[in-house]
Amino acid sequence: MRSQTGRSIRNGSRQNSSFRSVFQMQMKLVMVGLLAAATLAMGQKVKSQKEGEAINAVLNATSPDQKIAAAENLVRNFKDSDFKGMILVEAAQAAIQKRDAVAAIQLATRALETEPKNFQAMLLISGQLAQSTREFDLDKDEKLGRATKMANDAITALAAAPKPNPQLADAQWNDFKKDSVSQAHDALGIIAVVKKQWDTAIKEFQTSVDGAATPDPTASIRLASAFVDAGRYDEGVALIDKLAATPGLDGQMKAVVLGEKQRAEKMKAAKK
Repeated sequence: MRSQTGRSIRNGSRQNSSFRSVFQMQMKLVMVGLLAAATLAMGQKVKSQKEGEAINAVLNATSPDQKIAAAENLVRNFKDSDFKGMILVEAAQAAIQKRDAVAAIQLATRALETEPKNFQAMLLISGQLAQSTREFDLDKDEKLGRATKMANDAITALAAAPKPNPQLADAQWNDFKKDSVSQAHDALGIIAVVKKQWDTAIKEFQTSVDGAATPDPTASIRLASAFVDAGRYDEGVALIDKLAATPGLDGQMKAVVLGEKQRAEKMKAAKK
């Protein structure tokens, strides 16, 4: 029997603490880069002391509910703020912490309405739709279609995105973009898994793994799982063995890796 944790990682849902911690760490790094860039971005300025206080209230909030409330306060009271898109993405991330995908998507959609090129909002929408859509959902095609569009739009936006500030190191900006594009391909891979298009899933997960500046073991686990589901057992097991030997891999993630190896071996044996 497959473990719930293993299924969660393969499907992309965040119902297990191991994957959730990795995802939140990745997104924290992404958001720190985004917030630093946005705060220093040319042409983006705080227009008043009160607006600055409202922005700080969002950034310094100590709970998801506080962050969302503070973001709504800024959007409501400072309609001409240059930081609305950034703040709405912050609020969407807070909704993810609450495991409220619907609210996260709604907040990110509002961010896009404010900033049509906000690739972080696109990535968030794509990821949440991909991870929350299941095979027999009546609106599966609609949700996956939007998720695909958002992921591809994010890749396009990232390709054209200028460095937001000359003081930002080129290497730091390039790594940020690489990890963001990797995230888009990860979402596209999850979409393919929901559709049971294993070859496409392999291609997207491989692109995600190869293109990331910051390696994410969950993407590699998904790639290995896609190999197994495609009947490419030896490739899946080889990648799983490589993952199992990764230094610093936490105990729960190791259990997922070993569980995936057992699944691969059972499926291979059943084919003989």
